[in-house]
Amino acid sequence: MADDFSFSIEKNLGIISEGKGGWNIELNLVSWGGRPSKYDIRSWSPDHQKMGKGSTFSKEELISLKNLLNQIEL
Repeated sequence: MADDFSFSIEKNLGIISEGKGGWNIELNLVSWGGRPSKYDIRSWSPDHQKMGKGSTFSKEELISLKNLLNQIEL
């Protein structure tokens, strides 16, 4: 069973942190397998051809995460 693992970074929203070897943790708007774009936080290689594990959020989920983070005292 072969799943469609294609992806397209529709918009780079920013770098959260810079890592070794040029790998960065980024917030991007990504379309996975041709589906509608979602907000995505994960590490990416400099050429965006390789990626690490990450988390993907709908707009509503990202708003909830933002509200939660705003409540945390750092």
